[in-house]
Amino acid sequence: MLFMIISKDHPDSKELRANTRPKHLQYLASHDVHYAGPILSDDETKPIGSTIVIEAEDLGAARAFAANDPYTVAGLFAEVNVHPFKQVIPENGS
Repeated sequence: MLFMIISKDHPDSKELRANTRPKHLQYLASHDVHYAGPILSDDETKPIGSTIVIEAEDLGAARAFAANDPYTVAGLFAEVNVHPFKQVIPENGS
């Protein structure tokens, strides 16, 4: 099943994000990630959070994935939400 993880950064955490990014990308590459990327500020000049869509066995597994993300472990996020997600467009064949 698919799950969407929406995380919001703590204010003024640009340096922490940059320093942790290599470990975060390595972590994502080792899992079944459908897509991922930063949420940007309204003026598009800085990341203020992250969105990830992953394939996971269940909500518990998706939450564990989010909890073990190096960004989460490093304390980057002020808030992390994990929700079941149904892809509609484009059709995924299910």
